[in-house]
Amino acid sequence: MSADAVSAGVKALLKRRGIVCDTTMALSGISKPRLAAFQVSASCFVSDPQVAAEAGAKGITRSIIATRKGTADPENGIFVIGNAPTALFELLRQVREEELRPDLVIGLPVGFVGAAESKEELVTVASEYGIPFITNRGRKGGSNVAAAVMNALLILALEQKSL
Repeated sequence: MSADAVSAGVKALLKRRGIVCDTTMALSGISKPRLAAFQVSASCFVSDPQVAAEAGAKGITRSIIATRKGTADPENGIFVIGNAPTALFELLRQVREEELRPDLVIGLPVGFVGAAESKEELVTVASEYGIPFITNRGRKGGSNVAAAVMNALLILALEQKSL
């Protein structure tokens, strides 16, 4: 993880930056009472019918279109990716090509196809562009792990808020 990842995540929560998840499982795992304490919105667009229709029409994954929908809202700043390497690749493409500057990327996609590569690209791109990030190396990870990281940040932010 980047040296500033935890402080950047806490700061983003205190500023009420929205959270975008790549799966409903990751979204479901994030503590709703803790989110409410910050009045932070958390969303996942992968099941949105418009996302599915656009992905089908363009012949690309729903995760790519869902990521684009999440990044289109300037209120969103924290991206929690625990399943879809294509979501992380798309987010990083936007960092490189569209000057997207997330407050924090939690990139923990799981699997045999693209997971390890997307995390390596996260380390490279985020380091080059100064994007705070939390990841691991290899093919392990998952929505549950990504949600756990987000919950840990929420706990830290609550402690900071009460000071």
